[in-house]
Amino acid sequence: MARPPQPPASGVHSHSPGLPRVRQPLLARISPPQLIALTFAVGILLGALLLWLPLTHGPGRTVTFIQALFTATSALCVTGLNVLDPSRDFNRLGQVVILLLIQVGGLGIITFGTVFALLRRRRIHYSERIRLAQQVSALSAGDVVPLIRNIFLYTFVIEAVGAALLAWRFVPLEGWGQGLFYAVFHAVSAFNNAGFALYSDNLVRFVDDPLVSLVVALLVILGGMGFLVQLNVVAHLVNPRRHRLLIHSKLVLTMMGALLLIGTVAYLALEWGNPRTLAPLPLWDKLLASFFQSVVTRTAGFNTLDYGAMGLSTVFITIILMFIGANPGSTGGGIKTSTFYVMMASAWSMVRGQRDTTLFGRRIDPDTILRAMTVGLLSIGLVNTMFILLLLTNTNPQVQFVQLFFEAVSAFGTVGLSMNTTPLLNPSQELVLVGLMYLGRIGPLTFAVAFNSRTERDLVRYPAEKDILIG
Repeated sequence: MARPPQPPASGVHSHSPGLPRVRQPLLARISPPQLIALTFAVGILLGALLLWLPLTHGPGRTVTFIQALFTATSALCVTGLNVLDPSRDFNRLGQVVILLLIQVGGLGIITFGTVFALLRRRRIHYSERIRLAQQVSALSAGDVVPLIRNIFLYTFVIEAVGAALLAWRFVPLEGWGQGLFYAVFHAVSAFNNAGFALYSDNLVRFVDDPLVSLVVALLVILGGMGFLVQLNVVAHLVNPRRHRLLIHSKLVLTMMGALLLIGTVAYLALEWGNPRTLAPLPLWDKLLASFFQSVVTRTAGFNTLDYGAMGLSTVFITIILMFIGANPGSTGGGIKTSTFYVMMASAWSMVRGQRDTTLFGRRIDPDTILRAMTVGLLSIGLVNTMFILLLLTNTNPQVQFVQLFFEAVSAFGTVGLSMNTTPLLNPSQELVLVGLMYLGRIGPLTFAVAFNSRTERDLVRYPAEKDILIG
């Protein structure tokens, strides 16, 4: 019997004897995690070169390459940490570059490439759909192209509405030209959870302004919700019979509500009598400021209160909220709310002696639990390793232990909050934070998988060992 034709080797097309082997294009041989890691790295370098050019600098300002690299990383990774003042050290062109980096970084570089391909009416191949699905956390590769279209439409509509609302405040303050630019800049920065502001005190001057505080907070919430959840909620509200809420949507909405409530109550209770934060404010402004800080700690980076003036207990709560972060598939960072829930729920099930971890009447798959635990462990290891490097390279006696740890978690969670420490760091520490922001944006698990040379599954499975004691 004749042997059936054998498939071509990986990365090589079948060929006739005597003919040269035809290798697949480079992009076809790059895995989705590798492409995500590489595109963000290239984008950061291009952004740094643009911000390093003197034509993007403010009058009489000088920007070093490391400062430009730090700013580009913070913008593309939608973090918001700054070693410079964007309102003074960069002119309008530099601010536009930062704005574009925020928009591209928030939606994803690969996502933008797909939109350009769609505009050119080019077919999106299956391998590209796989990469896109991983970038936006889609449930399947088949639905990714219409999902991308909806994401862009939804994003620009929300940002336009947010900019129009903010213009009511910024235009009277700054004039028509600058006021409209400020409105667009802060709307894009808020929706993409970037935390960049064009005021030297960030948004502290608007601590008692309900329009700015609530619009920015709402944009941050919508951006950190996750694109898949946003579109699922909208479809459910339009036609609840045809579009049910996904289990994933129910989970992240529940976690968002719980964390927002816990954060608001914590800030209100812990800072109530602090004369440098909430104490001078009337009751309504205390509630508004506490709610705003609870929202922005979920990776947004804006602030209407001075974190350097807060008590240590409040700082600790902030660190926890920053580490948890936003939802999967969103513009935010952190380990993500769903990861945190799965970790806590599986541990609680183990304590109660239950075999399965359940959620809304469904059993959570063991692979999902293992992935959540892996993300959590890698994230803790990464933050602590980089924190040690910050301590080893610290040369400023004014910078304390808790300030550096706050910076490390803020950079990893792509939050952008600071205890007024970032401008005090030396170039070595700035490079450490650049690495943290980059790894925090693409995710430590994505980075680890991207550069793991082993792609095949183990063909040998060893017997299980149950005699290892735990705890």
